[in-house]
Order: sequence, then structure tokens, then C-alpha cells
Amino acid sequence: MRSVGVYSIKIRKDPFQSLVESIVFQQLAESAANTIYGRFIKYYDNVSALPQQILSTPDSIFKSSIGLSSKKIEYIKDLSARVIDGRVNLSILPKLTDEEIVAQLTQVKGIGRWTAEMFLIFCLGRSDVLPVGDLGVRKAIQKIYSLEELPVPPTMLAIAQPWKPYRSIATWYLWKSLSKFNTIG
Repeated sequence: MRSVGVYSIKIRKDPFQSLVESIVFQQLAESAANTIYGRFIKYYDNVSALPQQILSTPDSIFKSSIGLSSKKIEYIKDLSARVIDGRVNLSILPKLTDEEIVAQLTQVKGIGRWTAEMFLIFCLGRSDVLPVGDLGVRKAIQKIYSLEELPVPPTMLAIAQPWKPYRSIATWYLWKSLSKFNTIG
């Protein structure tokens, strides 16, 4: 913790935009994702796009002008449709448990457990989320605990037991520690 510095996490206030951003960033290098997301925001005049606007935007615009893949367009439009028709009610999410939120969000095409957990951490500010499927968290635990192999979820949960109820904060430190390890060698 001393080598990483003071904990600071940016919480995203708009749940819909947070989920759209998460979908855009999935499986992309940060620089590429930032470029594509920047084009997305610019297309909507640098304001948060509403679900109705997204559904009325032609797929060809998303592909050619913004650079989204067909799958990501499908995912973002599925999210938009579910928000509009009420199958996903973003306003009630803060009142639900973490697992209820994961169950609700994973009904959307393209949103899996990892994306839902990132939403819990970076949008709702939940303090006790340990994303056991996150490769960065797995690598950091492997390095810090000198494990021969990447840890599996039960091992991670056992290691993280003392961190409760602040596993999200520990996760942030684990992510940040990776850059320290990479500079050390």
C-alpha cells in the first residue's frame, strides 16, 4: 500500500453511461478503447447518450464513424432496449444486493459477471467486491503471495477473507501493484 499510494477511485455517476462505457472497453487495449469511446461521446455532442438515441442510431454509424464491432453494437442496443422497456431498472440497483445486481445486469447481452462487478465498484462504489475472474487481480495475488500458478477463485476468496468488508479497495491496490511489479521486473 505504501508503494502504490493513497487509494483513489473515480466513481461514475450515470449508471447507463457507465455500462455503455464498460461494454465499449471490453477486450480492448486502454488506448484503443479510449479512442472509440471518445468518438462515441463526440457523436452525441459530448453528453451522455440516452437509450432512445442509441436505439435510433444506425448500426452503420456505430461501425464506420465510431469503430464499434457488430457484437458491441448489439450489446449496447440490447442494454438500451432493456432500460427503455423496464427489464433493467437502473434506478433500483443501488437498493439491491451485489448478487441481485449481478443477476439483473447479466441478463443483458454482453454483460457478464466481470462487467457487473466493475459496475458495482466503479459506479455504485460498493466496498466489498472481489472480482475473482479478473486476470489482473489473479496475477497480483500470485506475485504478492509468491504462488507458482495463478490462483483459482476458492484460493483467492480464502486469501481475501481478512480484507472483508473492503475487498474493492484491496482490488484497487492489487491492480495498481501490477505497474509496480512491471517496473521492478
